[in-house]
Amino acid sequence: MGSLWMLVAGFLFACMGVFVKLGSVQFSYIELVFYRSALGLLIVYLIMRSQRVSLATPHWRNHLLRGISGTVALALFFYCITVLPLATAITLNYTAPMFLTLLSMLVFKDRFHLPLTIAITLGFCGVVLLLHPILARDQLLTGLLGLMSGFLAGVAYLNVKQLGTLGEPDTRTVFYFSLTATIVSGAWMLFDTVHAITVHGFLILSGLALTATLAQLAMTRAYRTGRTLVVGSLAYSTIMFASLFGMLLWNETLPLSSWSGVALIIASGVLSLSLSPKHPSSK
Repeated sequence: MGSLWMLVAGFLFACMGVFVKLGSVQFSYIELVFYRSALGLLIVYLIMRSQRVSLATPHWRNHLLRGISGTVALALFFYCITVLPLATAITLNYTAPMFLTLLSMLVFKDRFHLPLTIAITLGFCGVVLLLHPILARDQLLTGLLGLMSGFLAGVAYLNVKQLGTLGEPDTRTVFYFSLTATIVSGAWMLFDTVHAITVHGFLILSGLALTATLAQLAMTRAYRTGRTLVVGSLAYSTIMFASLFGMLLWNETLPLSSWSGVALIIASGVLSLSLSPKHPSSK
């Protein structure tokens, strides 16, 4: 049952993307990262208080690495959502399982084999197909930044899995990520324009923080209690939810080549997770 938490996270992450796109009309992407993190920090702290979970941790280095990689990935992700179609931005970010497999192979010094190499190659072919229409609109740099967000998200997911193996509670992991993101984005905002918050803007920011925080909690629980392959596969449900939201709210449509790229990326992620070597810390 633990793996099914990723379906909940997938839906909530897609909702988060909707709030980012709505909020980009009034706020910069860095402001959105800050408010999402600061309000989320408050929400998860209240949850920790109600569950009597302590803030004390002996694994602060792991939390710091997860926080920094996750914060930069989040900032790049939010920027891409404001510029690209919602489904495209989210698909580029969801190359993370592909990078997670590569990183896990390097960390555990495993040898690559032909089926796994083919699976990862399929993923990069999918990236090329997905980036092709972006190149035609002179948005290649944005697409590459989206791909970078996927790589850094892969680093963050590896850290989440390690923290779960170390026995860290879901709420504590999300708390320190939100704390790091709040501090980093808050400092970043000092060098940028800060926009006034209207009632409408506050509602959007509240929705963003709530959906993002609940999604983080659901995702963290899924990776801690579920099987990595099943969780990684269900993570791609976010792309489907985002595609529906994009079509319904902004009439966004992708060409056939882009959908082919999406399919290859999903297939690559699922195959990479299923073919990668299993270790005692993996479920």
